Amino acid sequence: MTPTGSTLVIGATGTTGGRTAARLSAAGHRVAAASRQGTPVPGTEPVAFDWYAPATHAAALDGADRVYLVPPLGDPDPARVMLPFLRQARAAGVHRAVLLSSSAVPEGGPAVGAVHQALPDLFDQWAVLRPSWFMQNFTGTHAHAVSIREDGVIATAAGSGRVAFVDAEDIAAVAVHALTCEHAPNTDLVLTGPEALSHDDVATAVTEVTGRPVVHRRLSRAQLRDRLAQLMPAEFAAMLADMDRAIAEGAEDRVTDTVQRLTGRPAGSLRAVLEREARRGD
Repeated sequence: MTPTGSTLVIGATGTTGGRTAARLSAAGHRVAAASRQGTPVPGTEPVAFDWYAPATHAAALDGADRVYLVPPLGDPDPARVMLPFLRQARAAGVHRAVLLSSSAVPEGGPAVGAVHQALPDLFDQWAVLRPSWFMQNFTGTHAHAVSIREDGVIATAAGSGRVAFVDAEDIAAVAVHALTCEHAPNTDLVLTGPEALSHDDVATAVTEVTGRPVVHRRLSRAQLRDRLAQLMPAEFAAMLADMDRAIAEGAEDRVTDTVQRLTGRPAGSLRAVLEREARRGD
C-alpha cells in the first residue's frame, strides 16, 4: 500500500530513524525526516523537530499521514511531551503511528510504556515495536561501544543473563512494514535476533571479529546505576540498571520470529553485524 501523504520520521538521524527513513525513501515513499537540526537525509525532506519545542510540531506534521515515533532520549516520562504531540498529529490528519519502545517495557510500564498504552485510543492504525537490545550498542557511539574501543570492556549488571540482541537494520525493516502495509498490525511486536547471548558471548564475538581483546566486567546493580548516572538523569540511570538486573534474572532470554514473519527474511546475527561494521571501519 502506497501512502498518499508523507511519512514523518522522528529521530531521522538516529539508529533506527535514519535506517527507516532511508528504506522508505528507497522504496519511493515521501519522507519528512525530522531532527533537532533538520539535518538532510538523502532522498528525504528535512524538517526541524524538537520534542521539547512545541513550536516545531505543526510544521513537521504538515502533509503527514503517518509517523514513526522515536521517544526523547533519556526522558523517564516521555508521555508528558509525546501525548500532546500525538493528539495534535491526529487532528492534523495522521492516521497511522508506529512507536519505538523496548522489549523490556510492557504496555503501561515505565517511561514509553505509558505512550504504548495510550496509542490505541489515539489512532485506528498503529503498532508498537518492542525490540530487544540493539547489536549496534557494541559498534556505534553507545557507551558499550566506547568502552570496548577505549578499555576493551563491556560493563553490565546482567551477569550471565542472555539477550537475543537485534540488528537495527531489522528494526527498520519491520518499521517500514508497519508503516506501509495495507492493514496496520494494531499490536505490539517483540523483535529479537536469531539467538540469545550472554555478554560474555558478546565479548568473545567482538574479540574474534575485531582482533581486540574484550572482556565482560560484571557490576552490581548499584555500581551500574552510579556509572550511568554520570551520563544521564539519575532516574533514567536507575531504570536502565533495573533492566540489566532483569536480564540477569532471565527476562530477555527469548527469541521471536517477528522479523522473519514480517519481512520474509531471517533476522541478522551478531557476528554478521560485527563483520559488516568492521568492513565499514567502525
